[in-house]
Amino acid sequence: MIKIVISFFLIAGTFFIFSGTLGVLRFPDVYSRLHAASKASTLGVSGILIGSFIYVLFEMHVFSGKLILGILFVLMTAPVAGHMISRAAYRTGVPLSEKTVFNELEKKDSSNTP
Repeated sequence: MIKIVISFFLIAGTFFIFSGTLGVLRFPDVYSRLHAASKASTLGVSGILIGSFIYVLFEMHVFSGKLILGILFVLMTAPVAGHMISRAAYRTGVPLSEKTVFNELEKKDSSNTP
């Protein structure tokens, strides 16, 4: 049963990394690509590290604090890094895709405000 759980996490992590790679190749602008890359890397690497942690815990009978710290590090830093890179791209004027419907960060005209 443990091998099935380990295989599930490893396959799920590999799926997320593969789908993120497809997103980086297929999405139209840098913002969509960063979204795909940051979400996929967070879920993919976390899944692989969780599978590795379970393997080491049950097969080798070792509690690996380094893997737990690696999982926490990825979960905390990858989304923030993707957000900061996309925010920097927006502030430097990297254009959005023509397919973008709503730009939430667009500055509103101050003359129309009451």
